[in-house]
Amino acid sequence: MLSQEQISEIREHLEKAQNPVFFFDNDADGLISFVLLRRFINRGKGVAIKSFPELDESYVKRIDEFNADYVFILDKPSVSKKFLDEVKLRNLPVIWIDHHDVPSPEDYENLSYYNSLRKSNLGEPISYISYIVSRKKEDSWLSVIGCISDNYLPDFYNDFAKEYPNLTRKNPDSAFEVLYETEIGKMVLMLSFALKDRTSSVMAMINFLFSVKSPFDLLKEDTRNANIFKRFNQINKFYTKILEKAKRVARSHKKLVFFQYGGEMSLSADIANELSYRFPGKVIMVAFVKGNNANVSIRGSIDVRKITLDILKEIPNSSGGGHKHATGCKMSLDDLHKFRDLFEVRVERYQ
Repeated sequence: MLSQEQISEIREHLEKAQNPVFFFDNDADGLISFVLLRRFINRGKGVAIKSFPELDESYVKRIDEFNADYVFILDKPSVSKKFLDEVKLRNLPVIWIDHHDVPSPEDYENLSYYNSLRKSNLGEPISYISYIVSRKKEDSWLSVIGCISDNYLPDFYNDFAKEYPNLTRKNPDSAFEVLYETEIGKMVLMLSFALKDRTSSVMAMINFLFSVKSPFDLLKEDTRNANIFKRFNQINKFYTKILEKAKRVARSHKKLVFFQYGGEMSLSADIANELSYRFPGKVIMVAFVKGNNANVSIRGSIDVRKITLDILKEIPNSSGGGHKHATGCKMSLDDLHKFRDLFEVRVERYQ
């Protein structure tokens, strides 16, 4: 957890910012982090980061487009040097808030870096940090959604369970139990799938989240959230179909589950998360293939990040990173099976 001094510093930066731009990771934790901070100061623009694994220089144009006076980076472990150089040329302050186990960035003028993993081994999600910064109790339910999506049970979860007993369960064994056995999971998927829409629809969804009062505003379909439901229903059909195929594969593997699929939309992280819950004790590897590129999501109780990063040293033009038990990488399709085979050897050593 960040120190009280760090929390106060972030709050001061937010209060100073008159026209900030928030770059956030393209998942529910990143989205909710931005929404919480935006609801706190009631100003600023948000941009979902779709480049992987880093926030690259192509996003600098959004700073100019919005005429921003502050840059906030939320839930992103890597930012390109070119991006930071361009922001430095504009003499804008950068506030980077993260929770991944990565080296601290180089010293940059006007860069303030905060990482919750530096103060504890918990590495609280940024949706948790954002709630602590904003101190708006009425927004705690939003933070719960973001935290659960990132496999973290916040210390105010029990308060949420008391207030909304029909949406969740008391004393769960894990955050993933909440994610896959309660209505919170549906809300997480709704937001995750809504982020995979065209820009205008994503912005409409974000604007809707600025004004929601309770989880029922999200769960009850009406004219304000009709597009969110439409997108959820579209993608959920595909997700359910692919997940059932992945489950059949998982049942036939003892240690390392490898599942590969293709199409127009990557759902590898969502599928890997659910497989890791449904098949505890197994290492999950889900590869989404498009053209000659493979995006791989890996989950496991062992240190899958260390294994991934070690193997990527042998894979040219690859990249990756993430958390100890949940990581991702990308590479050429030609190298995918080599990566899988090397990973399988490492998994065997852990048994």
